Amino acid sequence: MQRPLILASTSRYRRELLNRLHLPFDVQPPEVDETALDGETPRELAERLALEKARAVAARFPEAVVIGSDQVAELAGEALGKPGDHARATAQLRRMRGQTLVFQTAVAVVCEATGFVQRDLAPVRVVFRELSDAAIEQYLQAEQPYDCAGSAKSEGLGIALLSAIDSDDPTALVGLPLIRTCRMLRAAGVELL
Repeated sequence: MQRPLILASTSRYRRELLNRLHLPFDVQPPEVDETALDGETPRELAERLALEKARAVAARFPEAVVIGSDQVAELAGEALGKPGDHARATAQLRRMRGQTLVFQTAVAVVCEATGFVQRDLAPVRVVFRELSDAAIEQYLQAEQPYDCAGSAKSEGLGIALLSAIDSDDPTALVGLPLIRTCRMLRAAGVELL
């Protein structure tokens, strides 16, 4: 009998991605403080939060296989958070024009009952085009990506802001690296096909 599968996330993007696997799953909010620790790099932050999210939900549902994920946009070693509003998104996109960012996307799979714990990172290098203020404003009015790290949705019109994406796990940029997730789910005993 297959263990219940839970996505420890409130992200609609991660939920949509996990739906691609055609597995029944539940969604539970992880209720984890996402504040960076002193001296923590964006990569370390993403990895820690993915694991903390999975563990927080697994503690409440010990028989389940729990997926946690986190993404931190990194520009020149600095973490860029979700903008939250138009003004911050405008400022972020102005800083990012012509720059290369790394979206540090981490995923963790935990099952308390079996002691299973795995975590992995799928860094995605993204090169932003040189963008005019008018193009930034037009994009933000069209898509309003205020809940997205880096103020852009590559799965939508935001792709027009980019000149290159480099990743070995194509869904990582949207928020859940499905190749790595599938590998960990198989290792945890979840039948995918």
